[in-house]
Amino acid sequence: MSDILRVTGLVKHFGGLAAVDGVSFAVEANQIFAIIGPNGAGKTTTLDLVSGLLTPTAGRIEVLGSDVSAATPAQRCHAGLGRAFQVVQPFPEMTLRENVLVGALFGTPGRTRADAERRADAALELSGLAALADVDAEDLTLMQEKRLEIARALATEPSVLLLDEVMAGLRPAEARDAVALVKRVRDSGVTIVFIEHVMPVVRDLADRVLVMDHGKVVVEGSYAEVTQDARVIEAYLGKEEVA
Repeated sequence: MSDILRVTGLVKHFGGLAAVDGVSFAVEANQIFAIIGPNGAGKTTTLDLVSGLLTPTAGRIEVLGSDVSAATPAQRCHAGLGRAFQVVQPFPEMTLRENVLVGALFGTPGRTRADAERRADAALELSGLAALADVDAEDLTLMQEKRLEIARALATEPSVLLLDEVMAGLRPAEARDAVALVKRVRDSGVTIVFIEHVMPVVRDLADRVLVMDHGKVVVEGSYAEVTQDARVIEAYLGKEEVA
């Protein structure tokens, strides 16, 4: 498989603090790639750098072989990067279809309204929200809000979807449904890069796992490989038993 996302020597300084310090990784097409580590490890900062919300101090970011290191978030979206956030912020007085339509219109400049509506409906269907398309976003449960966040990102037609702790706050049954949703998204042809603290979710989803600590990469490998690594156990897992 070819790399769809490649990050090389990524660095981000905030004053004298290196929040991200020389991070490199590559994600193959149709992979589900997890980034884990303790609080403050630099995980979300890494996603913010990849998606363009932050400007890197140094390093290179490539999507589908194109250097997007200096691109704006909008340009990266048009290049194939989608992002769903941990803190969901829908437009509350708009319907789900209208919320997702914003993503569809934004994701492809020049798209017709009819084409954007078809794309929005397809994203709602994939996310399991088609029956709620005409409901106002302010009336949703947390799980439905999470699905809406993913649907809005999918409507931009990303090649790579970045997910930041989409399982946060969900009950176990809801988390299982969210795992199934992420797998459906991958099966639709979208590569996934996600941050997650719930290790059973990482176990059930990830093809590859990158472990960070203090802004650096500790190790990368399969779930089984990284959870048996002594450095990961010391820095992140402690003495907890890995299920």
